[in-house]
Amino acid sequence: MGIEIEDKFDVPPEYEIPDLGSLADTVGPKSYQLVALYFDTPDLRLAARGVTLRRRRGGADAGWHLKLPKAKGVRQEITHPLTRSARDVPFELSELVRAYTRGAELKVVAELETRRSVTLLKDGETRLVEIADDRVKGTVYGDQPRIVRWREVEAELLEGGTQQLLAKVGKRLRKAGATPSESSSKLAKLLEPAPLPKAATKAGSAGEVVVDYLAGQVRALLAQDPRVRRAEEDAVHQMRVAARRLRSALKAFKTIVTGTAEAQEELRWLGAVLGEARDLEVIRVRFAKALAGLAPELVTGPIQHRLGSDLRKREEEAYGRIKEALSGDRYYVLLDALDRLVAAPSLGKAAGKPAQEQLRTVAAANWSRVTKAYDRAQAVEDAERREIAMHEVRKAAKRARYTAEALQPSLGSDMGRLAKLAENVQEVLGAHQDGVVAQETLAKEAESARQAGEDTFTYGLLIGIERNTAERAHAEFPRVWKETVKAVSKVL
Repeated sequence: MGIEIEDKFDVPPEYEIPDLGSLADTVGPKSYQLVALYFDTPDLRLAARGVTLRRRRGGADAGWHLKLPKAKGVRQEITHPLTRSARDVPFELSELVRAYTRGAELKVVAELETRRSVTLLKDGETRLVEIADDRVKGTVYGDQPRIVRWREVEAELLEGGTQQLLAKVGKRLRKAGATPSESSSKLAKLLEPAPLPKAATKAGSAGEVVVDYLAGQVRALLAQDPRVRRAEEDAVHQMRVAARRLRSALKAFKTIVTGTAEAQEELRWLGAVLGEARDLEVIRVRFAKALAGLAPELVTGPIQHRLGSDLRKREEEAYGRIKEALSGDRYYVLLDALDRLVAAPSLGKAAGKPAQEQLRTVAAANWSRVTKAYDRAQAVEDAERREIAMHEVRKAAKRARYTAEALQPSLGSDMGRLAKLAENVQEVLGAHQDGVVAQETLAKEAESARQAGEDTFTYGLLIGIERNTAERAHAEFPRVWKETVKAVSKVL
């Protein structure tokens, strides 16, 4: 697996690569003959999302390549050795695109034959940038195969290079007559997949802002799916955040995009599936950090094993349940529903109103939910029940934050300020809640250790630390709340 950062340029047949010797040492050009088969569903679901899956022969990196978009000009590349069959996609790769294929068969949709001339920019033995000059013959398969020929140049950042150097190379190429390519890949240029369907909304309207936001969060959720299947760092967290943001937006903007109760419930289910592994990961890392901060003589018994290996095992089991859920029909039905939300949402009357007018009211209403939840919690006399009620304040603050973040691009810095203020409330309440949950987990683990005849001294020490953390957050909250309410009144 690697991260591919490159700039692509269209060039005329007579184009000449300019002299780049003043930028770094040059090696080459060296020529290769490449032949690649590209796989997709019959309706080009991968190409429409900027995903490339190919089997390539020739060159220095022959094999199967799966390229997943991360940002403009940046893609994650996952490789697999060549297999005997040229028509059957390796299971490991087909699994990683299931969020896009959703059960549809992967077939060869195109073939590219490329005569590549490669020039390397180096600093001694360190590779900086690779410039590939490609003359391409592309064949689109179908009822009537179609052949297209073109020439393009790619400048790819290598392990020793910098973005600044890549930019200088691009400037030289453009000065010689190259133009930045509008296609994200050769396959996209060849197939020209239809853009993903998106609702027609009035420019500057509340509907336009909300649908654009929903589309972005659906892309974010889908982008994390392959990373979650590979158990990459922070992937579960990011996918869970995307699911939460989508659910929060559908609640907050229910007068703009209507009839989303079922989608909200399914997003809640997905968040819960992802949450089990994420919560175990967070608390395992939390305990490891706490233990690392103790003097060695204060760490007694096999506590590191119980709070490390045992929790990791439970985390891995939770990952197994995530992968099972991501391969089930319920998940695919949800993804289809999210696609429909973007392509053909049910829009309320509020969707046609100016964004500035309508959405600022939504932001204010969501902050009002926070203050009402706080007032209800403070009215509860029983301390234990009051703490439970304060959890609703935290949830309302998170929704207010997500709503403000969604509106910041269209409504400006006031929404950024509101999002930060809501986040402050969320974080202080979260610090208290996390400390309480950590104490409960430690108490259960301590009981298991006690029954096994193990020394439980360190458990008590950690419980004391977590209690102190929770109490500090509890004591800090009244000041944070008072300052936040005052600051919000100036924003709204």
